[in-house]
Amino acid sequence: MDSNCPDRWSRRAALGALAALAAAPARAQTPPRRVNDSAGRAVPVPPRVQRVFPAGPPAAIWLYTLAPETLLGWPRANRPEEIEFLLPGIGNRPEVGRLTGRGNTANLETVLALKPDLIVDTGSVRQTFVELADRVQAQTGIPYALIDGALEAVPAGYRLLGELMGVRERAEGLARYAEDTLRSVRERVARVPREQRPRVYYARGPHGLETGLDGSINVEMFEAMGIELVSTRMPGGLARVSVEQVLNWDPQVIITIDQDFAQSAAQSPLWRNVSAVKNGRVHLSPKLPFGWVDFPPSVNRLPGLWWIGAKVFPEQFRDDLGAIARDFYLRFYQVELTAAQVQRVLAGRD
Repeated sequence: MDSNCPDRWSRRAALGALAALAAAPARAQTPPRRVNDSAGRAVPVPPRVQRVFPAGPPAAIWLYTLAPETLLGWPRANRPEEIEFLLPGIGNRPEVGRLTGRGNTANLETVLALKPDLIVDTGSVRQTFVELADRVQAQTGIPYALIDGALEAVPAGYRLLGELMGVRERAEGLARYAEDTLRSVRERVARVPREQRPRVYYARGPHGLETGLDGSINVEMFEAMGIELVSTRMPGGLARVSVEQVLNWDPQVIITIDQDFAQSAAQSPLWRNVSAVKNGRVHLSPKLPFGWVDFPPSVNRLPGLWWIGAKVFPEQFRDDLGAIARDFYLRFYQVELTAAQVQRVLAGRD
């Protein structure tokens, strides 16, 4: 063996180490992009965003529809019947918990262990959420962006998220779909004289006695369409009401997300005198893989605008809901529905 080999390899190793040290500052000095989020915060976004932590369920759906490969996991693991309608290998990604909302289950150690490039929260941009974003970003060093999740703000939200993620072209396509949908449904509702619009009640819970009041994000869809619910004459969030109150309102159409209530209302002596029940106008909304009307309040509600229109104003909304479902699922969820799957979705059952 050549006696000079160890020295030669040592010199090579040293030179390699010096080269690596020289290159490291160059990489470290690559400045992050500064992108203003929906709250006006300048978020330092890395040049490439490949791993994103969703702060809550609405954010997970936004991220899935725009850049599914970047989604680290779901705040709640999807059930098998939901996974069927999502991309293989993405819909079944693990449960990572949530940083926002009721029952927040993700701690900062969990977030750090996943090594995200970015944390995204979509929904309210009130001061409470700004303070949370600032605190988490300061404690973890991970950029944290807030996206206004209001239905009216979906087009702008997609464009902002596309800028954050570096996928502007796809974001623009989804933003335009949202703009066209919101504009079209509002125009059709506006054609119906107010005196000809039916009284509508939004029923939640197995007994149908939970509903959204004026200003509640749970009834935002109806407000975006120009539909005044009987309950939104009162301000507030979610509220419990009595059967007597519903009878007094006497809605002509009931929209519900609860399968138990939809099945039992017609047989219930408490509800049989309500006009909507007597006339068979209690409608169970689609919910696979995510609700079309509510729960969670994210971009999954866009096809629900057409569905609500068809149930409340059938003369104005004669569109093929199956075709709308197929188109939306292909554009946003990137899956092609079979005829049987379309039927299951529109049936509204779990």
